[in-house]
Amino acid sequence: MKAIYAGSFDPLTLGHLDLIRRALNVVDELVVAILHNPYKPGFFTPGQRAEMIGEACADAGLRRVTVAVDEGLLADFARKQGCSLLIRGLRNCQDLESESAMARANALLAPGLETIFLVAGSDTAGISSSLTTGRASRCVRTMSTPWTTRTWRPTPCARTRPST
Repeated sequence: MKAIYAGSFDPLTLGHLDLIRRALNVVDELVVAILHNPYKPGFFTPGQRAEMIGEACADAGLRRVTVAVDEGLLADFARKQGCSLLIRGLRNCQDLESESAMARANALLAPGLETIFLVAGSDTAGISSSLTTGRASRCVRTMSTPWTTRTWRPTPCARTRPST
């Protein structure tokens, strides 16, 4: 079975990578879809994000993963991919509330599209792209090094500088 794990991944975090690894225990093929979120200004270009995800998955030995970039709705992307299963991660009860609403909306837009929630591990539940980007942004502005921390981001992502 093929599933889609979608997000902005700006940047990819160890929490995202953990979800990719765990999703591959459930599905045969996983499409990591970088989707445009108009409410989140981009720190990295979609191309940089795709490259980081591909490198991080290869470094972690994760096969059966493809990376795609799309600017449309997730339900439309799933239809184009011929996919009826979405993977979403939950860190806390706020994520459950917002992700449940999104799952219902996607099911309305694309009947038969199901969502499976994977709960974040205790070692990655506190990691967010927003937190990581905020730290990276501060370090880039002040020229301090390292500009991000390995405890939040996979090694290929830590080597990539944001587009400015």
